[in-house]
Amino acid sequence: MPLEKIEDLKVDWDVKRTEVGEVEGIPLPKVICDMWHKIWAFQAKPDDLLIATYAKAGTTWTQEIIDMIQCDGNIEKCKRGSTFDRHPFIEWIIKTKFPTGLEKAEAMPSPRTLKTHLPVQLIPPSFWEKNCKIVYVARNAKDNLVSYYHFHRMNLMMPEPGTWEEFFEKYLDGKLLWGSWHDHVKGWWKAKDSYRVLFLFYEDMKENPRREIQKILQFLEKDVEKDVLEKILHYTQFEIMKDNPMANYTFLPPEIMDHSISPFMRKGVVGDWKNYFTVAQNEKFDSDYKKKMAGTSLTFRTEL
Repeated sequence: MPLEKIEDLKVDWDVKRTEVGEVEGIPLPKVICDMWHKIWAFQAKPDDLLIATYAKAGTTWTQEIIDMIQCDGNIEKCKRGSTFDRHPFIEWIIKTKFPTGLEKAEAMPSPRTLKTHLPVQLIPPSFWEKNCKIVYVARNAKDNLVSYYHFHRMNLMMPEPGTWEEFFEKYLDGKLLWGSWHDHVKGWWKAKDSYRVLFLFYEDMKENPRREIQKILQFLEKDVEKDVLEKILHYTQFEIMKDNPMANYTFLPPEIMDHSISPFMRKGVVGDWKNYFTVAQNEKFDSDYKKKMAGTSLTFRTEL
């Protein structure tokens, strides 16, 4: 029996900001920690595709691009369900009455496209054992921080963000859900040398979406006609997606995501951090970043 779509559910959304626990030193919602044994034991299939990111790094955008590719540019097919239903978020648990990401994934016929924010060391081992393809998207830390802050403000299941200054410090300390951005991107950057991981940059996708979509097509071993590529480019533009109720998270009730505080799809630009960082914060961030990213060949652009 198929699971209900989230947008069709009539439930009492008594939402509280999540308590935080830890799995191997990584902060995660306590409800996820309590179910960790089930998440770790998740059985991937060889034809699964996993979309992995640190939160607020272009996840939904990448999901929409991949869904459009898989549906050969058929926008109506891509509106068959919300992002949440089309690509189960394997570790996510909203509340006990609602199907978990695991349950949604397990009920889904193959081939499945799944989503995670887990750092590389917490990915269920079956993904590596089955040699699954993984698309990882990374966004520069400064813009990622700003976007994550606004997401905490509007997503009433996330921990209380506190002030901008407090959130800034927590980000540097790796104390936010899914842990340190620095460790996350470095871990996945290293994994691409051993596994089937396509590592993409948000900034490259903004600069030249056609080139980056062609990389995804090549990785997925898929060809599309020129007109289909044009449709994918059109319908995955920020402004178009912002108006798509199946992608913009307005399918969730305001008790979970309050878009009047800040829309889920807020700006989608490179360089918005300049509107938030003080001179002192920028200096502190750069100094901290230099230490934490020393010894890696991974480089980011903070403006285009």
